[in-house]
Amino acid sequence: MNNIIISPSILSADFVNLERDIKRIEEAGADWVHIDVMDGHFVPNITIGIPVVKAIKRITKLPLDVHLMIENPEKYIGAFAKAGADIITIHYEACEENLKENIDLIKACNVKVGVSIKPKTSQERLYPYLKDIDLALVMTVEPGFGGQEFLHHCAMKIPKIKELVNDDFIIQVDGGINNITSKICTSLGANSLVAGSYIYGSSDIKSSINSLKNMS
Repeated sequence: MNNIIISPSILSADFVNLERDIKRIEEAGADWVHIDVMDGHFVPNITIGIPVVKAIKRITKLPLDVHLMIENPEKYIGAFAKAGADIITIHYEACEENLKENIDLIKACNVKVGVSIKPKTSQERLYPYLKDIDLALVMTVEPGFGGQEFLHHCAMKIPKIKELVNDDFIIQVDGGINNITSKICTSLGANSLVAGSYIYGSSDIKSSINSLKNMS
């Protein structure tokens, strides 16, 4: 199971030394860089925006996995794509009424399309859109803050999505991921993991990343 895509969340990085911390995960074998964008409305926290994504693009070769935890994502999708996002994931709950239009907008920017669901949202909400997207992100914590505990019941959404998609489809899990919860998720069918504090809080980032890939 060494084909697991590991996308470390820079939410847990040292923002004073962001370039250094991105280089660290790149050298340690990370596959993507997960960038949590929060607006203080859809979630209570505020993080980073378009200028930072643009700056990150200049200093890494890793794909930028941009998770928009924001209201009205249609206002910003084009700008994030232009800034260098390779994957843009939006929340079902943020644009339930015009989700398909947002998906089409991301596609028109020639980047991969993801849709995320919060812990209380049923995976069934994604079913009508699975054929139109590249990635489904299952949140196993309430979005907004790092360091929360893994919600085990949310992981049961993974196999229900898995049975409806092909092998190329990406099922990503974000929230409370460590060397134990990662195995739960991958055993259920997840093939991409987002981890922040587990990776950046480690004294050996390479070993932490390898442990998520189910490597010794």
